[in-house]
Amino acid sequence: MSEAKVAVVGGGLAGLAAALDCQRAGLATTLLEARPRLGGATWSTQRNGLWVDNGQHVFLRCCVAYREFLDELGVSDQVTLQPRLALPVRSPTAGTAWLRAQPLPPPLHLAGSLLRFRHLPFLERIRAARIVRRLGTLDLEDAALDTRSFGSWLEAQGAAPEHVDRFWDLLIRPTVNTPARDASLALATRVYQTGLLEGAGNADIGWSTVPLQALHADPAAAKLRARGAEIRLRAPVQSIEAGGSRQLRLRVADGWLEVDAVVLAVPHEQAAALLPRDSGVDAADVLKLGRSAIVNLHAVFDRQVMETPLLAGIDTPLEWVFDRSDSSGLEQGQYLAITLSAADRYLGRPLRELRGQFLPALAELLPPIRNARLLHFFSTVERAATFHQVAGSAARRPGTRTRCRGLYLAGAWTNTGWPATMEGAVRSGRDAAGAALDDLGIAQRGTIGSRERGDAFSTGEGRSGR
Repeated sequence: MSEAKVAVVGGGLAGLAAALDCQRAGLATTLLEARPRLGGATWSTQRNGLWVDNGQHVFLRCCVAYREFLDELGVSDQVTLQPRLALPVRSPTAGTAWLRAQPLPPPLHLAGSLLRFRHLPFLERIRAARIVRRLGTLDLEDAALDTRSFGSWLEAQGAAPEHVDRFWDLLIRPTVNTPARDASLALATRVYQTGLLEGAGNADIGWSTVPLQALHADPAAAKLRARGAEIRLRAPVQSIEAGGSRQLRLRVADGWLEVDAVVLAVPHEQAAALLPRDSGVDAADVLKLGRSAIVNLHAVFDRQVMETPLLAGIDTPLEWVFDRSDSSGLEQGQYLAITLSAADRYLGRPLRELRGQFLPALAELLPPIRNARLLHFFSTVERAATFHQVAGSAARRPGTRTRCRGLYLAGAWTNTGWPATMEGAVRSGRDAAGAALDDLGIAQRGTIGSRERGDAFSTGEGRSGR
């Protein structure tokens, strides 16, 4: 064990990834979490005898860092990853169209299903295919991309405004947590290039088959403790300062913790309050990243009402619907989770209003509901699920290193080049740990897994069907 000490502030995915890397490299690691649980924005609770996740979280095959994180935790057998993208998109009036990947090189792998996509007029399907190809020609290193909204760029390519909201929202709203018309063009380009154009299997969808607590928090805590890390829950950090016998010291409830490095891996609003003045990071600018909410509605029925594990909605207020029966522990019936992204408009609305709006809409998409009995209906709300990923947000996302020696930033809100996703969070944590280890002159030990790192994503079939 090295004599160097590191404190990781925040027990979300970024903090857990950073702590695991630091501990593996031999640093004496202390993980500080203000809440009584780990997992950050991926948490679980029990309600009505069922395990309930705060919301539906999915990943794609191209999420290499996140999948390596699962490998290290030993839980890769607790997720399902589609062998090939197959997404039903259902309209209450026009039925179901499928977006399916074929065993062809991109972008041809999606050409067939896009040309058959009945929810767009035929000429608009042709235009959409051309637009996707144009997205592949944009340079992700061009900072000017972030100064423009995806919606304005789409309209400049000839996309009809009504189709920006209907079709392009299908992928952008859930991944960027912002309507396509407002989202940063840079982030939308990242989604399309990485997810659809760099590999035929990159957009295959994965999800947990167990509660998120069992997938992330519990195995991470067990591994960290087994390696000798200290985990402190209900331990909010009050300030971070230079000085003491080591580089930095943190004020906590029972005094001061002195360390050689700090990875600050908390949401951006909390980070802004903790940043030392000499960090070189403009806290006021960080706060301007804003926040965007996600609302999840949970409906439990006495019988099966949906035949697919997931579906996307079009021409309906419903966006994405997932079958969470297995992960919840439901023994009979079906548990559906309805995810509403960029959902600030629903904040503060009484549950009876949400039920009155969304249950009839759900029955329109899934007619078997009309013969089913609703057992439970409730909501979970993440008011600050992500920062507001609009045009211009990239300039406010700080990098990993700060001017304060030994202080590093992590979190999906930092400048990862990715949207605020689980992949972005894990990447940021690993980057922060790597920077700390480099500056301390400590070699990183081993690798998390066998998956290829960086932006050259694996497109093999991998694991599936669990």
